[in-house]
Amino acid sequence: MLDAKSTAARPGHAPSDHPNVTTPKIGVLVANLGTPDNYDYWSMRRYLGEFLSDRRVIDYSPWLWQPLLQLVILSKRPFTSGEAYKSIWNHAAGESPLMTITKAQTAALAVSMQDRYGDQVIVDYCMRYGNPSTRSKVRAMVEAGCRKILFFPLYPQYAGATSATANDAFFAALAQEKWQPTVRTVDPYFQHPLYIEALAQSIETAYAKLERKPDILCCSYHGVPERYLREGDPYHCQCQKTTRLLRERLGWDESQIKTTFQSKFGPEEWLKPYTVEEVARLASEDGKKSIAICAPAFSADCIETLEEINEEIRESFEHAGGEQFTYIPCLNDDPAHIRALSAVIEENLAGWLE
Repeated sequence: MLDAKSTAARPGHAPSDHPNVTTPKIGVLVANLGTPDNYDYWSMRRYLGEFLSDRRVIDYSPWLWQPLLQLVILSKRPFTSGEAYKSIWNHAAGESPLMTITKAQTAALAVSMQDRYGDQVIVDYCMRYGNPSTRSKVRAMVEAGCRKILFFPLYPQYAGATSATANDAFFAALAQEKWQPTVRTVDPYFQHPLYIEALAQSIETAYAKLERKPDILCCSYHGVPERYLREGDPYHCQCQKTTRLLRERLGWDESQIKTTFQSKFGPEEWLKPYTVEEVARLASEDGKKSIAICAPAFSADCIETLEEINEEIRESFEHAGGEQFTYIPCLNDDPAHIRALSAVIEENLAGWLE
């Protein structure tokens, strides 16, 4: 998606055999988690192998973890994960919804940057796992003449297993460059006013379409081991603050909104309450027969929202006696979300462009 015009020419003072030099540009590289190339066994195995081998994601000793991963988990999980991906796959485009949405976000951001800066800025996207790789997109940006690159992991809240590993891949890609560009990475934007506004608008829009107002809204964030909080990861605190700021913007009291965490993996305790258990408790013990769920930690709908929330967690709620389950989609390429992301980009380009 390197759509800015690039020109290359030999510097006027250089000898005739000097290679052409491209006109300097600024690159904005947005990054998301990643997606398998397909939902067949081998595509899923490659993707899950890369994802679950990341020490930022699973920090157990490789001597213990890798035999379990390679011999047990990757023998079985690609089948179940593949079926889950198949149920939400964008068959028309031959790609996952996350890929489709990330492309749409990037295209919208490119238009926004074009309107603001003309041809000075190139916008593209990469994935931490799978394709297109961070390495390939850094290389393409350098070849297109980007002497400065702003790297933007699309995670509102910082976590070592998301933002940090995305940055790791970016820095590793830079290590392969002969002439490294000047770079910046974007801070988490969990409390940015336009991000909170976009979240609030999405909830107000969804509620306005319902005949019955939900008894409670669960803000379901992707979970991490509870141990990470004790080790200094700020993710839990940033999730709680996002929920609080959202509640204040909506003008609600604390009984109308709740923070929960999903996608628990492995034997140890993760951040609680677990969404899948909490929705059942809300229905069976608290008598909440109508609930809504949003996913503020996800910038785009993906397997964790379209399959886990809208299928597994919905089933848990309904099995416990719940009657009305409303999933509020991620912000995706909604104009309010693009305005928020554009504002974050512009703030981080300060000093590089007028």
